[in-house]
Amino acid sequence: MTFDVRAGELFGFVGSNGAGKTTTMRIALGVLSSDAGEVRWAGEPITVETRRHIGYMPEERGLYPKMKVAEQLTYLARLHGMGTAGAKRSVEEWTERLGVASRREDEVQKLSLGNQQRVQLAAALVHNPRILVLDEPFSGLDPVAVDVMSQVLREKADEGVPVVFSSHQLDLVERLCDRVGIVRNGQMVTLGTVDDLRSGAAVRLIVHAPDAPRGWADRLPGVKVLGHHGEKTELELEPGADDQLVLKAALDTGPVREFAHRLPSLTELFRNVVTEEAA
Repeated sequence: MTFDVRAGELFGFVGSNGAGKTTTMRIALGVLSSDAGEVRWAGEPITVETRRHIGYMPEERGLYPKMKVAEQLTYLARLHGMGTAGAKRSVEEWTERLGVASRREDEVQKLSLGNQQRVQLAAALVHNPRILVLDEPFSGLDPVAVDVMSQVLREKADEGVPVVFSSHQLDLVERLCDRVGIVRNGQMVTLGTVDDLRSGAAVRLIVHAPDAPRGWADRLPGVKVLGHHGEKTELELEPGADDQLVLKAALDTGPVREFAHRLPSLTELFRNVVTEEAA
């Protein structure tokens, strides 16, 4: 698997369960050793010293359950090289920002799963990292927390921090990420912007012809009917198929209220990759 994450970039790392996302992240962090290859930052192999500048959020929460929130975050910040005073200031800033300031003196195990996730993100950010690696950071969060976390990640990227995160919430990945990599069986099979990934996808049309009978598009050359949604019909065109012939056929049935190309979502693109794997 070969890929890069650029400075100031939000990189979405997606794939089916067991595809190799978490393993890759653990290798980058030094939790696991690779059989071959290397991980580099700014052209140099990553070392123990480099890793002090990485903010890591594991999928399985890595917090001490009986330790108080502020005490734990301060401890983790100091492990990354911060002084006591700076660590405490940073803990105050991030717990306030992430909505858990009132829980600083609570044990982690007494927090809801969503608040534990917020504290886990604070742990990844508290030492002002120069790289962020986040494994399923949006898991278990309510919509407000998702918005806060999304804004934080965008701000860190705007500061020049490379941010890589995995998620099964592909709508979020599509909305947030500058580039997306789809992993299958331990290999990067698709990589690019969402628009890049869409460029090779089949053209889809949404046609709203209220007077059209069922089956009006069944015999059109190079056209596949994907489904009917009330008075609307969703079609897929083979390469070279003429969408103007589709429009003419729809007009022959009566008025056409909508005739629009529809771009496939990241979820649909991902599903296509998985389908190719099964085939």
